[in-house]
Amino acid sequence: MTATPPDPQPDAQPASVESDRPGRIMAREMAEQPAVLRRILEEGAPRIQDVAQRVAARKPRFVLLTARGTSDNAALYAKYLLEIRLGLPCGLASMSTTTAYGAHPDLTDVLMITVSQSGGSPDLVASTRAAREAGAITLAVTNNPDSPLAAVSEYHLDIMAGPEKALPATKTYTASLLALYLFVEGLRGGDGAQAKVLPDLAEQLLARQDEIRTLASRYRFAERMVITSRGYGYPTAKEAALKLMETSYIPALSYSGADLLHGPLAMVDNISPVIAVVTDGRGGEALQPVLDRLRGRGADLVVIGPRPQVEQASAGFVLPTEGVAEEVQPILEILPLQLLAYEVTIARGQDPDAPRALAKVTETR
Repeated sequence: MTATPPDPQPDAQPASVESDRPGRIMAREMAEQPAVLRRILEEGAPRIQDVAQRVAARKPRFVLLTARGTSDNAALYAKYLLEIRLGLPCGLASMSTTTAYGAHPDLTDVLMITVSQSGGSPDLVASTRAAREAGAITLAVTNNPDSPLAAVSEYHLDIMAGPEKALPATKTYTASLLALYLFVEGLRGGDGAQAKVLPDLAEQLLARQDEIRTLASRYRFAERMVITSRGYGYPTAKEAALKLMETSYIPALSYSGADLLHGPLAMVDNISPVIAVVTDGRGGEALQPVLDRLRGRGADLVVIGPRPQVEQASAGFVLPTEGVAEEVQPILEILPLQLLAYEVTIARGQDPDAPRALAKVTETR
């Protein structure tokens, strides 16, 4: 069964409070996110704007995005931004074509954006170096301006998140999203003003820890989860699934709502929860037929999104999306899902700071 009555937790503390509780490092870093977002907007935005103007002047004809893990989900978010906001065709690069197969594509006038928290993974460094040698305009987006990746790239954006010690990435993910949003807005001559509301709203969301703890109590014994969304929310679904898998070890399958209807819908039942990330905008409208089908199958549907959608679900979490541009909502959407991964892991008696078999810097080649 997936639903159980909440256990009494008299000593439970908000994730933002230091304690001896397992997961205190991840909790502290999640709580830092509003401050990180403010830092980027107040201190990092001018530098991001400058880099964007330099890249725009070179008029790239195509964009390739390169990343792994959490950063891959940030890169997918950038793909939506670039294609929707700029009309630039984008692709997600396959690094093994150069690192394993030695391919030499012509990347003249192609913008290669490599996203990496540490900037230290050998395959990211090697593929970026090869892209630059093949004529690409290379941009590294990292949390380490002194990293090997930054060194081999022509341009660099520092996401300014500060040291991240917990193995599950939280603040570097939202910082990457905001830096990429500001960069894309800079490419189109915008000032990124839509992002100014984010720090205050992030603080409000992170303060609603009790609501998330109740959801975690409900789903602590889930044997699997399905997470779905469309449009700008799809990267959030993928990142939420990754967070749940790496912290609580629950198999979490992420699908675009459109792909969910093409076969995987058959596995949905009334036992395993389905989490729907409903962006307030065109992505949420496109997801509506999927939500109708899920309700028709009697799915245990959890909605992260606007109040009207949450009220039609089995459970959920209302996002303050009124007046918030659809393209920046993913920076808010992921916050309750980070907290959910954290609280489910705690409820299952595990430590989200130390997932088994993981290292902070994954050295793929």
